[in-house]
Amino acid sequence: MSNGNTVKEIILDVNEAASRIAYMVVETVMPLEFHHASFQVFPIDNETCKLVWITDLLPNSLVNDVLARVDRGSQVIKQTIEKQYK
Repeated sequence: MSNGNTVKEIILDVNEAASRIAYMVVETVMPLEFHHASFQVFPIDNETCKLVWITDLLPNSLVNDVLARVDRGSQVIKQTIEKQYK
């Protein structure tokens, strides 16, 4: 994480045909009771795609904290891909 914290995750499934990865958080400083997420890429045209990131978590009181991390992670993913293909 950008603040120096670490998160341990386990990859649950990689489905290349569906362009989908599912994972869960198993260790973090946040008091999560449950965390499961997936990324899936959907092509729009030959040069554009959409990344859908779905996250299920408990407790619901941490939604805003996790959403902030998902938003930041999405920005980093986009910047990394754009830098690689310019």
